[in-house]
Parts: sequence; C-alpha cells; structure tokens
Amino acid sequence: MTSATEKGTDIYTLSLDCVHCGLCLPACPTYQVLGLETDSPRGRLYLMRALQEGRIEDPQTVRLHLDQCLGCRGCEAACPSGVEYGRILDLQRSELEEKYPAKGVGASLRRFLLNRVIAYQGRLRLAFRFLRTAQILGLHRIAAALRLLPSAAALLMPKIPAARHRRPLTGSFEPEGIPRARVTLFTGCVMEQLFGDINRRTLQLLLANGFAVDIPSTQGCCGALHRHDGQTRTAQRLARKNMAAFADAEIIINNSAGCGAALKEYGELLDDDQARSFATRCRDVTEFLAEQGLTAEPAPFPHRVAYDDPCHLCHGQGLRAQPRELLAAVPELQLVPHPNPESCCGAAGIYNLVHQDLAQQIGQRKLTDLASSEAEVVVTGNPGCMMQIDAHRRAAGSEIRVMHPVDLLLPKEESG
Repeated sequence: MTSATEKGTDIYTLSLDCVHCGLCLPACPTYQVLGLETDSPRGRLYLMRALQEGRIEDPQTVRLHLDQCLGCRGCEAACPSGVEYGRILDLQRSELEEKYPAKGVGASLRRFLLNRVIAYQGRLRLAFRFLRTAQILGLHRIAAALRLLPSAAALLMPKIPAARHRRPLTGSFEPEGIPRARVTLFTGCVMEQLFGDINRRTLQLLLANGFAVDIPSTQGCCGALHRHDGQTRTAQRLARKNMAAFADAEIIINNSAGCGAALKEYGELLDDDQARSFATRCRDVTEFLAEQGLTAEPAPFPHRVAYDDPCHLCHGQGLRAQPRELLAAVPELQLVPHPNPESCCGAAGIYNLVHQDLAQQIGQRKLTDLASSEAEVVVTGNPGCMMQIDAHRRAAGSEIRVMHPVDLLLPKEESG
C-alpha cells in the first residue's frame, strides 16, 4: 500500500509534466462555468504542486477547488503533454483524506454511505428496499419539501424498480449452439438496483450473439466512488474482492463506463502484477461486441438517435468509435450529431448530489446541446449519465428518451 509520503512524491513528480499551456481550459466543465483559474485543470495542478512544496499553510483551502473537479478527464484528452490528471487528483484526494479528513455532517454522512452501505452489497440492497417503500408512500417528496433531503436527490432519483427487477443476477448461461467464447459479466451495485433490466438485456444480447456467460455471486461494488472520494483503502478492499470473484474469468464484460474505467485501473490502484493482469481482461460491452462482431442483427429502430459519450468511456478508456459502429448496424436508426458529445453531463458519481448548483449548470448545458440535435432518443452507456440527462429532460418537459446502447442492439425476438 502506498504511504502518504510516497503519494506526495508521486503527486509532485507527475504534476511536473504540466507545462501550463492552457489547452485543457476549453475541455474543463467547471472552468467553462466558473471562469476561475483555480477551478481549471492547470490551476488545480498548480495548487497540488504548491501543496506538496509546502507553500500552502492550510491544506483545507485547496479542498474546495479539488472537490469541485468532476474528474471527467476531458483535460487528459486535450493535453499535449500526456499529464495523468485523473491519477494525480485521486492521489491528492486520498492524501488529503488521510491527513486532513473533511469535517462536517455532510462529509461524515458521505463517508458512512460510501464505506458502510455502498461497499456492502447486502446493505445496499436493503437500503434500496427501504427507498422503494419510501417512494411508494411519497416520503421522498415530503422529505424534500421539509429540506430533509437535498432537492437534487429528489430530482435525480428515478423510480426505483420493483423487487423482481432488482434481484441479483447470477449463474451460468449457455447460448444456442456452440459458444463463440465464454465471458463473465460484471453487474455492479447501482446498475443492479436501478438498472437491473439493463443487466438482463446485456445477458440476452451476449447470449443472442453466441457467447456463454457466467455471473459470479461473490462480486460487488467496483470501488470507483470510493477512490474518487479519497477512500482508497475501501476501494482497494473492493478491488481485491472482485479480483477473487473473477479469478477464473478470461474476459470480464461490464456495461457501465464508470465501473469499466475503475476495473481497468485496478493495476494502478493496487500496484501489483495480478491486478494489472486482471485489468487487461476487462471490456466494455460495446468494446467487446465491436471487436467480436454481431452475429444477431438488431431489431429495427426507426428513430433519430444522439449518442452521448460517457466521460469514463471516451476519456477514461479511449472508446469512442465502438458504440457508434454498433449503433450504425441497427436497421432504420438515424444517428444524428450534436455539439460537444464528449463534454461532461455533470453526473460524475455523486457529484450532482454534493455540488448541486454546478452540476445543474453543467447538466443544463448538456441538455441544450442534445436538444439542438432534434433527436428522439439519447443513448449513453453509464448509469449516472442516464440519470442526470433524464432528470434534466424531465425538468425541462422534454420528450427525449434516454437509453443504454444494449437496448438498441437486441435482435427482434429479444427486444420485445
């Protein structure tokens, strides 16, 4: 495990790659909204370097500017010097959390939810059971009216599915005929509870295209939320648990861009060869199917579709063409362009809950861009992005539907 001293050395050394050219500024959502150097990638790197050099007396003064970063990594794609901004930010947040833990009720509640609820699959399932009951009784609206619940939480939370849609998906499944290959499916934590049907459609899609699928029952949260919040030890524990669950898997498929980026960075998180080997076996479902090719033709979808790149798919994993190639194979689908498809929507894990005003402004910019395309459907491959875009769509009274790529790739007999 990396010590605080080693983290500080890594942060300082890696930050030196930044030449302060400013090409990252147009790619940074917070800089575009706030217009402040301290809320740009270049400015944050300078603050982190100054912190490591001891030129900042109170480290807490840096925290707000680092916390307001979405971690979208759009700056990495724009950077000509190859600065590993996401890695530096995670290291700095981890060091701050170890040395100077954030104070206050909000910070304590966030740590409790991340480390004591989300990190444990059974507890998370129980929490969603309670939330489902609360929604049915209308308690969430009452709590929001009394300001016991953040207004953003009430707006963002979609209707929680019934228990049958949230049940764990586990077991081994065989396609018709001889399998092309055997893969293992990562089902996640939020995906299971809010988008369990997308997990099931992902399974159907893989089977329809000739792949045998295993789904281990011992898998759990990927740890992305914890790592980005500086809760590194919890993230490492979750990583080791998943590595044990998928120890025999040759190909690990996921359908959530945020989870996929986290899984592919286990080698960096744990810094050992076993974790690096695990990372090489992870594939986004669109990455895998574009590589292997579809053998089952998708059902016709006669609609105008705008594809929006999840940040952790395009910037974190470098996957841009694959989802579009697959969508282009859908009969009657018209793929329409829109401005800034790689810009962040403002979701960023739990960012839209803890930085409501900024997330609101960034999300509104995204909806404006999408609406300009006159698309009937927006497709994106990350649960947080789906919830964020859909929340802004509902608030604006827009009729645009928000869907996951697998929804449009199922053959006719499966899509009904």
